[in-house]
Amino acid sequence: MSPISSPDGSPSPALPANSPAGGSAASPDGGPPRPRPEAEPTEPGASKPDPGTPDPGTPDPSVAERATRDLAAQFEDEKPGRVLSGPAGRLLTMAALAVGALALWQVFRPLSQGSKYYLIIFLAGVLPLVFLAYPADLRLPARLRARRRRTNRADATGGDRRTPRLSSSGPTVTDWVLVVLAIAACLYPVLPIQIGSGGGGYNAFLDRQGLLAPTDLVLGTVLLLLLLEACRRTTGWILPAVCLLFLGYGYYGGLLPQSWPVAHAGLDFSQLVDAFYNSDSGFYGTPLDVAASYIVLFTIYGAVLELSGAGRFFVELSAAAFRRSRTAAGRTAVASGFLLGTVSGSGAATTVSIGAVTWPLLRRAGYPPERAGGMLAAAGVGAILSPPTLGAAAFIIAEYLGVSYLQVLGWATVPTVLYYLGILLAVEIDARRSGVRPVVIDVGSPWRLLARFGYHFASLIAIIVFLAIGVSATRAVVFAIVLTVALSFLAPRNEDRAHRLTPGRLVTALVTGVRGVLAVTAVCAAAGIITATTTKTGLGPQAAALLIGGAQAATSDPTLVLVLTALLAAVALSLLGLAVPVTASFVIGWVIVGPALLDLGVTAPAAAMFVFYFAVLSEVSPPTALAAVAAAAVTGGRLVPTMWQTLRYALPAYLTPIAFVITPAGLGLLGIGGVQRIAFAAAVTALSVAVLAVAAGGWLPGVGPAGAPERVLGALAGVILLWLEPVPVTVGVALAVVAAAGVFIRRGAANRSSSGSPANPVEEHL
Repeated sequence: MSPISSPDGSPSPALPANSPAGGSAASPDGGPPRPRPEAEPTEPGASKPDPGTPDPGTPDPSVAERATRDLAAQFEDEKPGRVLSGPAGRLLTMAALAVGALALWQVFRPLSQGSKYYLIIFLAGVLPLVFLAYPADLRLPARLRARRRRTNRADATGGDRRTPRLSSSGPTVTDWVLVVLAIAACLYPVLPIQIGSGGGGYNAFLDRQGLLAPTDLVLGTVLLLLLLEACRRTTGWILPAVCLLFLGYGYYGGLLPQSWPVAHAGLDFSQLVDAFYNSDSGFYGTPLDVAASYIVLFTIYGAVLELSGAGRFFVELSAAAFRRSRTAAGRTAVASGFLLGTVSGSGAATTVSIGAVTWPLLRRAGYPPERAGGMLAAAGVGAILSPPTLGAAAFIIAEYLGVSYLQVLGWATVPTVLYYLGILLAVEIDARRSGVRPVVIDVGSPWRLLARFGYHFASLIAIIVFLAIGVSATRAVVFAIVLTVALSFLAPRNEDRAHRLTPGRLVTALVTGVRGVLAVTAVCAAAGIITATTTKTGLGPQAAALLIGGAQAATSDPTLVLVLTALLAAVALSLLGLAVPVTASFVIGWVIVGPALLDLGVTAPAAAMFVFYFAVLSEVSPPTALAAVAAAAVTGGRLVPTMWQTLRYALPAYLTPIAFVITPAGLGLLGIGGVQRIAFAAAVTALSVAVLAVAAGGWLPGVGPAGAPERVLGALAGVILLWLEPVPVTVGVALAVVAAAGVFIRRGAANRSSSGSPANPVEEHL
């Protein structure tokens, strides 16, 4: 039997040409998932091919895996990089190994000169690699015109939209010059060489803080320009433009009328370079510290876990768990997104990974490409919200607030459950409203899979256990890496042993992990321009005053001022996230919006998680919505409808963070305030998510379709329930009951008019 078939045994259609080949299939004995094409049914009596003869129509699994990785790279926060070979490739591999080894060494034997010294060395190792790994790609108009022509032709003919492959061109002379300049500018503060009135080593460099020598100023300016170029190469033009805007504000802000709230005394260029190059809030500030201490280790861990076969196992387990349910296709996609998200921390990459395997299921079940793409994108973005490996911004939260990473994981747990609850409810509603067909998923028992390959969960559990007993996050993830390596040798003997983490594969994982952190490091170092400028000019408190003043202009009631400020902040963060990556969006949002929420009495955890969630949701917000773009590339669906479907699936996630800040009871959603508060907040918000899902989907599961009046009442009830106080909750529950009663009445009328014929004649059996 084909791994994916309908109840009548009809064959599945082919995959889209621009998606990686192969669905997920288990071995007959319940082995781990193996990407393969959907098999056509064999005619009775037809001869079977010789097992030892390769099928020319069957793609090599390694090719499918590379195709998936390449496709994911197109839709990350960074732009596609180069595929290097020859001397340049070997140099990048050796440098990446050195950086990875240094990051691991720093965990157990920190450099005696201090953390800033380590950050200088780390940036000196990473920044040159950016110019080797990412091309300049300056011919924007021609490239965009060519892409538009390809897209228009595909749309006109109904064909597939092909995504560009990773660049295979080698570094240019300019790239090598930038590599040398990056090494010189980064290592200058620690080189014990006297250069004019500058240089002289690390301590001498620190002693000149606030009074830079001319050489310091020149090399600091060089590093500033190199970081802007690194950000442009990895993320595009927007973030460098934002950094230049802050730089211009710091330099020209003194020329603004002093009556303006954002005016300041003005800073000269040497003061700005000093703040960037020789202070703890500039290039070597908290964002870079997080990238060098946490993100690189978790990226290496993710690469190790992926090479051990955990990703395939998670997808296969999801399929096995729901193989007999009517909504098996949708549930498998959502569950796969959650499980892969526990180790990924990347929304677009998770979207592509689960889409490559589950899109054939969704297509066979009858999902239109746009709706399936929306589901995949919403499920994939949950990777940034899912413990224990949240997105990079979560580590910055821990550093900014001075709390353990375990606390941040605790704050994220209930909202993550609510997020996936909303998506699952939307899946169930779509299945009944749209007449989704049941499919047969030919996989083994989930219990058998767990018994044979459940050890893949061990390292994830180990991280939580280590954090709970007081082990630092950096050591916990290193111990988890060691455990994953050891457990990779437990694969059954009759299975493919390619997942065993031999020394060669460990080198691959280390290089992959370091390469995965290049763009994040450039973004985090460049974020120092924003944080340092904000600190030196006092922009944070001034912007907070403007935000609060805007709310106070509409009302003087303190509660309504808080609500309006939260709404204005949500809009501002959503717009900001459309332009810059999640990490940069959080940093900017925290220094601008965070003070406003704190001034109104919002607790630091609630304010930080509020900013974090809206920074993350930029990946599903039109018109950029990177995760939706990635999903559309996998399914071949139209882009704009896919974005709107994604927004519908993720709708409750836009409203839940507001509950964090508008009432004290909202802290229960972050696991703060005792069992009673947590249970109350979780239960009421779960009801709100359910009611909003019904309102958005227009169907009450187990009852039938909801009309416009019931949907409006449901939406109103869902919003009111987010105000976690007794009176609003009572009103919200009452409105939800009225809406449900209206659906029951509508169903009775429909049954009478149809003389008892079923309202949704969709095949139920498998």
